[in-house]
Amino acid sequence: MSKYDLLGQYLKTQRASEVPMTFAEIERVAGTKLPPSAYRHRPWWSNNATNSVMTKVWLDAGYEASRVDIQARKLVFRRIAHEAKGMSGMSEAHRNFEPAPGALNAPRRSPLFGCMKGTFAIEPGYDLTSPMYTDEEWKEIERLMEEDWDQIEQGMKSKK
Repeated sequence: MSKYDLLGQYLKTQRASEVPMTFAEIERVAGTKLPPSAYRHRPWWSNNATNSVMTKVWLDAGYEASRVDIQARKLVFRRIAHEAKGMSGMSEAHRNFEPAPGALNAPRRSPLFGCMKGTFAIEPGYDLTSPMYTDEEWKEIERLMEEDWDQIEQGMKSKK
């Protein structure tokens, strides 16, 4: 049991998609003081589950830390709806990334999975398996390449 479990229980009872809290409110709900680094270092509030015990608590509750203001000592916990449903935020179910054997603390899912989603679209009816060029086009490309090489070789001979 983590000393921050009360914060996790509190967040799980919230119905709002965003829960603004001050650092003092977090300490009051958790029943314990935040470490000094939480008051000084923005990365302490990152949503990396291996960052701290408390990070894992808010992530497990279905929230992520956002809009962290160290000087004002406040932040907003934002609900991660897709996590609660077991979805990755894309149309397909979450798939685990298998780390190399013997890797310590390796992520269970590739951080690159889905990074290009929405950056391009394939025209309906376009066959991705069809060859890019016809046989005639390939022959023309090869002929042009041979001409280019011939010109390069002639240029190299003239410099000698």
